[in-house]
Amino acid sequence: MSAIPTLEQLHALEPQQQPTYPDAGAVDAAVARLRTAPPLVFAGECDDLTEKIAAVTRGEAFLLQGGDCAETFAGVTADNVRNKLRVLLQMAVVLTYAASVPVVKLGRLAGQYAKPRSSDMETRNGVTLPAYRGDAVNGYDFTAEARIPDPQRLVDVYNNSAATLNLVRAFVTGGYADLRQVHTWNTDFVQNSPFGQRYEAVADEIERALTFMKAIGADPDEFHRVDFHSSHEALLLEYEQSLTRIDSRTDAPYNVSAHFVWIGERTRQLDGAHVELLSKIRNPIGIKLGPTTTPDDALAYAARLNPDNTPGRLTFITRFGAGKIRDGLPALVEKVTAEGLNVAWVCDPMHGNTFEASSGYKTRRFDDVIEEVQGFFDVHRSLGTWPGGVHVELTGDDVTECIGGGEEIDEAGLANRYESVCDPRLNRVQSLELSFLVAEMLRKA
Repeated sequence: MSAIPTLEQLHALEPQQQPTYPDAGAVDAAVARLRTAPPLVFAGECDDLTEKIAAVTRGEAFLLQGGDCAETFAGVTADNVRNKLRVLLQMAVVLTYAASVPVVKLGRLAGQYAKPRSSDMETRNGVTLPAYRGDAVNGYDFTAEARIPDPQRLVDVYNNSAATLNLVRAFVTGGYADLRQVHTWNTDFVQNSPFGQRYEAVADEIERALTFMKAIGADPDEFHRVDFHSSHEALLLEYEQSLTRIDSRTDAPYNVSAHFVWIGERTRQLDGAHVELLSKIRNPIGIKLGPTTTPDDALAYAARLNPDNTPGRLTFITRFGAGKIRDGLPALVEKVTAEGLNVAWVCDPMHGNTFEASSGYKTRRFDDVIEEVQGFFDVHRSLGTWPGGVHVELTGDDVTECIGGGEEIDEAGLANRYESVCDPRLNRVQSLELSFLVAEMLRKA
């Protein structure tokens, strides 16, 4: 690790997917405010997460990462945060029991306010305006005023992330995440889901195990509280660089905006600014790898981002698409494994399976999501490697954004509750169905 790159050095690398701010003075003011803001997370917490992901790398744990495609400031309410946390904890209980290994819980929250876009501009009814890049950059309303990039929003991201993390910490340490309570949350799902009979046996097994533990007087702290970490895509350089600090314990740089940050598919240029910045921090980090990634690319990323080959430092998050993963993933895994690299493999089954429905809504088929996860497991099983986790865009609400699942949402039904401001998310029932299906795969892994 070396010195933190300056913003000037990063911008000299011509970074992708950055907003063009009209007022340089306002940018300087926002950056100055962020530089003096207290850390959102602590370096020691990041080190703890690195150790947990190291267990994933060794095949001794499974990573569950999930949350909104793009958080919104309006969504920072107690109900929304609780519902997202609740569904992730529900999923983790099922996965933990099925795999008989710890599940590392990583929320895609408290910082996921910016999104890369395929086009800088958006046109509606003959009117062209800057694209919406997330609440961290501009407003969702399709007006010229709302779409102006505003650096004050970076400070708003910090404040809303702080509020979210405060609430999450209160929930996971205050009894809300009690294992026995989390299991009871699944009752309505088991009773009411069209797939309920299929999953009832697993739920009954969990109930018997908890009853047995209570009968023998076992009541460990882990029953009452859980470890939960935050993550987001490290996209906006002004925000990420301003919240990168030197840790007083180690004299090493840490990004204190989240425990885990990742580089997206559109910003993973090997000589680019995002790789440069994240190569200097000591947090555990991830990088999205799509179907254009070659085995040599994977080795180059590992050499640049994890030159010491530290277990838990680097996670490869693959996003091939259901129809491409069985062909594209094996060569990557084989070469990385042959080189002896310590990498956690995680499947993102969402981003390679997006399409536009006939109604105009951006959506995903639940069956495609499951098929990509199944392909991910099949590849790792055939190669004798560990399918380390899943990275999912989801919500704890009853939205209708993805087609299929036990509720049999069709294209016509997307309009009922399509609430995402960016990409479609699995709703609560679909998320739980996913967890049970992945649990079945884990039992065979």
